[in-house]
Amino acid sequence: MPRRERNKFVKRGQILELLIEDYAFGGKGIARIRNEHGEFVVFVPNTLPGQLVKAQVKKSSKTYAECKLFEVLKSSDDEVDMPYQDIPGAPYIKLPIKLQHNYKKQSTLELFKRIGKVKDIETKFDEFVSSPNTFHYRNKMEYGFSAIGYNRELKTDVDEFTLGFKKRGTWWCGENLNNDSGLFDEQVEDNLKLIRQYCEKTGLLPWHAPRKEGFFRYFVVRKSYKTNRLLFNLVTTSYDLPKFNLEKFSNHLIELFGERVAGLLHTTNDEIGDRTIATTGEISLVYGDDKIVEELLGLNFEISMKSFFQTNPKSAEKLYSKVIEYAIENKKAIDNTVVLDLFCGTGTIGQILASKSENAQIVGVDIVASAIEDAKANAKRNNIEGLKFYAADVGKFLNEHPEYKNQIRTIILDPARAGIAPKTLKKIINLGAERLVYVSCNPATQARDTEQLMQAGYEIKNLSLVDQFPHTAHIETVVLFEKC
Repeated sequence: MPRRERNKFVKRGQILELLIEDYAFGGKGIARIRNEHGEFVVFVPNTLPGQLVKAQVKKSSKTYAECKLFEVLKSSDDEVDMPYQDIPGAPYIKLPIKLQHNYKKQSTLELFKRIGKVKDIETKFDEFVSSPNTFHYRNKMEYGFSAIGYNRELKTDVDEFTLGFKKRGTWWCGENLNNDSGLFDEQVEDNLKLIRQYCEKTGLLPWHAPRKEGFFRYFVVRKSYKTNRLLFNLVTTSYDLPKFNLEKFSNHLIELFGERVAGLLHTTNDEIGDRTIATTGEISLVYGDDKIVEELLGLNFEISMKSFFQTNPKSAEKLYSKVIEYAIENKKAIDNTVVLDLFCGTGTIGQILASKSENAQIVGVDIVASAIEDAKANAKRNNIEGLKFYAADVGKFLNEHPEYKNQIRTIILDPARAGIAPKTLKKIINLGAERLVYVSCNPATQARDTEQLMQAGYEIKNLSLVDQFPHTAHIETVVLFEKC
């Protein structure tokens, strides 16, 4: 039986040249195909109005198609030249930062209108908080080894030893990072080619993704903005490990970066999945310390290679300051009360709030046990009292603690990208809190949750956007809800 045609414009797998005409939330450029059958919308991620791009149709329906970006054939007139090597992780680095902010603000507010049903969202808008550092803002970067590289001049895959990032639109092909990308530490990235050359001279092979074989897999770097020190993690398979001298490799890093080297870890990863930390692999300390220290708003946090920590710490300070500003706007709803910090992660917000309040009891809950252990350790390190942390599913925790119902005035919410499950959100609503401060790394799911909160009698008092990741489509939002 012949496959039914979904539309008369495109087919799955088809390669298209498209002119991007508009911008949708999440960095999706909008192109339109017009013919005798009418007009058809095509979404292409990480593109900008005015760009001419080559893209492949990955999904199509009767009314629209979604594509994977292969190549930008012609830049937008808004783009400007930058002294950095372009990488897939910074698709908008050539767009002036003010225009990036405009795109992010307009598309985010449109989400709250369309999904959250907040028609007057502009009247709730507080401010757009810029990142203090537009460039070199990241405190962690993962570089991948690959046995398949990409030759930009020939526009084809080649067999070569690469260390950098995957070529846009592929899972098997890497591109060497030969100089600064503008996102991470300049000294590290300018010296990455020397690290690649050192590894290549050993004769050991980089990871070959299609064949699932090779020795070198990843090179991960964390940076402390407080101390300017670097923590490294070399990820390899175990098969040729006796042939590689880890101590000599640590000496090479010290030659390149001197006293900035805080430590070198080695991780074995024999799994075929594409991840830096294997579930069955071993992590060993080769040199120095296995942690670095970072500071946020006067508090110190120990960060291991596995720890979750905000990628842009300087912008995170502004994010947390906005959360605290909204939380203590009505200080009577904080002081001498119990505050729930749900989906608390490593407890950073709760610790800052406890240090800014009087006699408040902060109860942090998160399902990730290791994050809760970090939260407890950091609270002890900073000598902050009035904190309790629980490793538990938020929904189950609320079921097991009915004593909080109608006793909570303020709740902090900071869920993962998926937002809050409807049943869990209903349990949060049933607590009867006067105020909710909702932090989100995905405004689309936050807008979805907003509709449920409004139906339950909450309204948005303030909304702010925080640019945690310049040159990408990502944006963080902080919303203050109050009971009507």
